[in-house]
Amino acid sequence: MRWNPEQYIIFKKERFAPFYDLITPIEKKKGIQAIDLGCGTGELTRKLSDYLEDALVTGIDASPEMLSQTSPFANDKTIFLQRDIQEQLDRDEKWDLIFSNAVLQWIPDHESLLPAIIRRINPGGQLAIQIPAQNDNILNILILELAQEEPYAKALNYWKKESPVLRIDDYAQLLFESGSKKQEVMQKVYPIIAQSPDDLYQFIAGSTLIPYLERIDPEVKEDFIRAYKEKIASHTKRYPALYSFKRNILYAAY
Repeated sequence: MRWNPEQYIIFKKERFAPFYDLITPIEKKKGIQAIDLGCGTGELTRKLSDYLEDALVTGIDASPEMLSQTSPFANDKTIFLQRDIQEQLDRDEKWDLIFSNAVLQWIPDHESLLPAIIRRINPGGQLAIQIPAQNDNILNILILELAQEEPYAKALNYWKKESPVLRIDDYAQLLFESGSKKQEVMQKVYPIIAQSPDDLYQFIAGSTLIPYLERIDPEVKEDFIRAYKEKIASHTKRYPALYSFKRNILYAAY
């Protein structure tokens, strides 16, 4: 999947907001080894490194487009590597802190994924993960609806992005079953104030819409975009409008 960093950071403030809730419960420990799964442009990886003060933080991402933006944020305590998450989990490496902000929604089977991640945490280590609650967010729901309508379903070869995101209760249970000594689990609304339907479109165009536009038959691509914008406009008719974007914040200590 080809990411566009410029499109993604149009809503930088809104996308970065959960980071500050995610780092709050993390216990700072001297000399810890941390990894950021899906570091993107690296800006938040550097903020994490600065927050931890005395840590070596490795950011990994599969996207060369995103990693091309990381050089301003690299230093002797913050390094970046091109590597996907499954490849990383297959490596015989363990960490004192595994961190991930708005990435795991792209990876299927969270019932298996989360335990696989936790197995890579050292004794006494920590986990801090943020996952958008896609099944409850209307812009995601509208895309899924449109992808199942003709002619778009056929133009997508009947592919649709089913969300792997679990209920917040299920994440709490997984952390409990993994042997966490402490956990903080919550779902929070991070509001986006839209001045027009196009604001909402531009927000989703930087993430969830990408695989649809990559897969759809080019002959109907512009019609698909237009139809999606119409769905947004018909759902939200008064502006400025508040879009309640829900995110799951997961922290555990081991």
